[in-house]
Amino acid sequence: MIRICFTLGTRPEAIKLAPVIRTFQSSSKFSTQVVLTGQHREMVAQVMNIFGLKADRDLDIMQHQQTLTDITQRSLQGLERLFQEIEPQLVIVQGDTTTAFAAALAAFYQQIPIGHVEAGLRTDNIYNPFPEEANRRLISQIAQLHFAPTYLAVENLQKSGVTGKVYETGNTVIDALLTVAKSQPACDIPGLDWSKYRTILSTVHRRENWGEPLQHIAAAMLQILERFPDTALLLPLHRNPTVREPLTQILGNHPRVFLTEPLDYRQLVGAIQRSYLLLSDSGGIQEEAPSLGKPVLVLRDTTERPEAVTGGTAKLVGTDTDRIFAAASELLSDPQAYQAMATAINPFGDGTASAQILTAVEQFFGV
Repeated sequence: MIRICFTLGTRPEAIKLAPVIRTFQSSSKFSTQVVLTGQHREMVAQVMNIFGLKADRDLDIMQHQQTLTDITQRSLQGLERLFQEIEPQLVIVQGDTTTAFAAALAAFYQQIPIGHVEAGLRTDNIYNPFPEEANRRLISQIAQLHFAPTYLAVENLQKSGVTGKVYETGNTVIDALLTVAKSQPACDIPGLDWSKYRTILSTVHRRENWGEPLQHIAAAMLQILERFPDTALLLPLHRNPTVREPLTQILGNHPRVFLTEPLDYRQLVGAIQRSYLLLSDSGGIQEEAPSLGKPVLVLRDTTERPEAVTGGTAKLVGTDTDRIFAAASELLSDPQAYQAMATAINPFGDGTASAQILTAVEQFFGV
């Protein structure tokens, strides 16, 4: 059997690779190794449990207040030894994390082919988002198989002159989302009555929003709650104190603000299904919410997913307080504006991306 190594380190990678791993595990043509770097620990474990997956190896690199250099260095060293031991014939990475970049580089150094899931996303600003834009561009230059989620991503790869094969597959997050959403998962938040309030679900974590932008976002949330007394805000807090502490300080005392620990993926899907509107700087949310008919206001100045904006399922609002408030107010006041976003077609696929990736890898190895 052909030896495939999946390398991941963060929760988004785990969510988006889980359906791919399960698809490869069901094939008699491949043997799989699932390797964790440990960049995130508890959140990855939650996702693995939900999808019934177990890691074969764990580099356990996680350290308190680790830097990008720390993650890259420890991942490279650990993966070098591991790849020499297990001798994979293909290393599959996902997205644009530091784990994905380090795994691709470690494979390249040993001349092992690389498959890149969610290839071709671009903002054309090397520092926004940071370091993701650079990570995904660097991976593209050394990968042999590029699994692009949309036609625009295919075009981006073609323009950048990548080598290897480019496939438009759709985004694997839709595979994961639809699998979990079928069960209508619960999301019980103490004190939050989903039937009483139009609940706004928000996730905020990106580096470019740390500091003053985060304060502007929180101020906008307070204005929205003041203007619309039938709304509530559900905000799962990122574990990073740089994000957690200012949000808690500004929003923690409001009676209709529900600050929680990070939701596991089942709870998150349940929360999206029950929410009225989403405010987020997350890339995954921009892809997931449209499949469940929920408009997304993107708390960023750029997005590597412009298809969502063009298709009408998401709107870029940045971090300016007045701009966020105005966009949210329109959706909360104007049923026609809300329906236009809620019923727009999701451009990120139909839930068959994992099967298409399997077929592409079969073709690559001639099996």
